[in-house]
Amino acid sequence: MQPIKVLIVDDSMVFRELLVQNLSRDPSIQVVGTAKDPFEARDAILALHPDVMTLDVELPRMNGIEFLRKLMPQYPLPVVVISALSDKVFDAMDAGAVDFVAKPALPGRAQLEEFIKNELLVKIKIASTAKVGSRKSVVMQQQPSYSGKKSNLVVAIGASTGGTEAIFSVAKGFGPDIPGIVVVQHMPPGFTEMYAQRLNTQTRLRVKEARTGDRVMPGQMLIAPGGDQHMRLVKVNGGYQVECKHGPKVNGHCPSVEVLFESVAKAAGRDAVGIILTGMGGDGAKGLLAMRNAGAKTIGQDESTCVVYGMPKVAYDLGAVQYQEKLSDIAGRTYALLNKM
Repeated sequence: MQPIKVLIVDDSMVFRELLVQNLSRDPSIQVVGTAKDPFEARDAILALHPDVMTLDVELPRMNGIEFLRKLMPQYPLPVVVISALSDKVFDAMDAGAVDFVAKPALPGRAQLEEFIKNELLVKIKIASTAKVGSRKSVVMQQQPSYSGKKSNLVVAIGASTGGTEAIFSVAKGFGPDIPGIVVVQHMPPGFTEMYAQRLNTQTRLRVKEARTGDRVMPGQMLIAPGGDQHMRLVKVNGGYQVECKHGPKVNGHCPSVEVLFESVAKAAGRDAVGIILTGMGGDGAKGLLAMRNAGAKTIGQDESTCVVYGMPKVAYDLGAVQYQEKLSDIAGRTYALLNKM
């Protein structure tokens, strides 16, 4: 198999050299070039035809987000953004980046090498399999609504690579009448709170980073905090709350979609809808099957609209997915299912 050709774009010569040294140790990676700003990057892309580009957000002459917006329509390319803790990463994702990693704060050389090996390298390999250049804005043909009378319904969503934009697209199709929503999106600590704030201002939902004891209420989305806590749904006095507790990684992730979905199967049973979106690997697939076996309705994003058709495929192959839908149709399907419950 041919190595993954990587272009590194960062204004720090020291960081560029460190990335080159460490990424080149992996035989599946070939660093074909580096650039210190978007203008050098543009020339390098045309000359070297990289498979994946790593991109710093803060760059001289043109910031990384503006560069992405100019680049992606003309030269679609899987991009992994490297960023300090900032909500600018979500602008980068909106501009077409596949994924992002959080640069360690005040790192030593050993910390940086660990970050490159355990985080950036993994993201680059995933990005090399991603589909880019075919994203379209989700247009709701008709705004659905919840007309059911049950008050104890819940919607559970899980996603990974490409999921920040996929969740946003689905959330835009939901109104304040939707039953309570619980979400696990694989994301570094600190970013989930900013992501929740972004969705809170750009959708019709109330969105917040979850805390233990938060009630699951209509029109509200609770997003599991990134880091080392799993989020579970629990039934309390006829309603639902979430618990966020420290625990080991499950399927390589914390929080894990698997943990959330299994808890929803146990707490809500047939009163739930489970949705599995774009992402690498199989996190959540068995949990979605547990939900379906408990009587819940289940939806999987289809291959054509996934950035990475991993998690939904594993779930589909297990028999966990009842309805496979394009991203633009998931909100409508969710309402249709809720209205029959």
